[in-house]
Amino acid sequence: MARLVFDIETSALGLEHFDEGQQEYLFREAGRLPDPEAQAKKRAEISQMFNLWPFTAQVVCIAMVNADTGRGQVLYQSDDFEEEPEEAEAAAVEFAPQPDEGELLTAFWDVAKRYDSIVTFNGRGFDVPFLYLRSALLNVPISRKDWLGYRYNTEPHCDLAEQFSFYNVSGKEGAARKFNLDFYCKAFGIPSPKAQGITGLDVNDLLAEGRHREIAEYCLRDVEATVELYKIWKERLAGIK
Repeated sequence: MARLVFDIETSALGLEHFDEGQQEYLFREAGRLPDPEAQAKKRAEISQMFNLWPFTAQVVCIAMVNADTGRGQVLYQSDDFEEEPEEAEAAAVEFAPQPDEGELLTAFWDVAKRYDSIVTFNGRGFDVPFLYLRSALLNVPISRKDWLGYRYNTEPHCDLAEQFSFYNVSGKEGAARKFNLDFYCKAFGIPSPKAQGITGLDVNDLLAEGRHREIAEYCLRDVEATVELYKIWKERLAGIK
């Protein structure tokens, strides 16, 4: 059964994308504070959350790897979206620049329809709903609409964040509390995707600076780590109920 492991990177949209009413709604909690300094601090906190919401952010990169073959593709927005043929032919993972988000999502759904199942880390809570809503906003046809089905079934979607926490069986403080991907990787001896100093918090700045390829390479490291974590789960924990 072909399994696609993927991860996305997102970047906040500028305030110019929202009208006065939308901005008031987004920052309403800050507006209720009496102190201007506290207001500014709260606005900054809310702005940092924009990356997490599909109505205030866009998809700038999707990295994908076949869990069995190790071959894959990284789709990423870039001003320079002309592919380099020699690189694509030589590498196990192809870097494929895209001119905009709509083209990126279209290319992703074209790949997704060829796979029976997917593996993610926190994909049920973030990546999948984000992709669904951004695709709907841009009127991009969705080829797989079954990735948010029955939560306690690992087919067609195995979300490792849920598997390693046993579906949040013990809440935030118990033995099976959820950790982030970086923590799990270090615990299991997997090279951390953040080892090179880039995290998801850097994506906005990297995009603004035109460092698109660095975003793509970071996203791929996340996927490669997820592949290794999936192998550990499959060998040691799969089947626990």
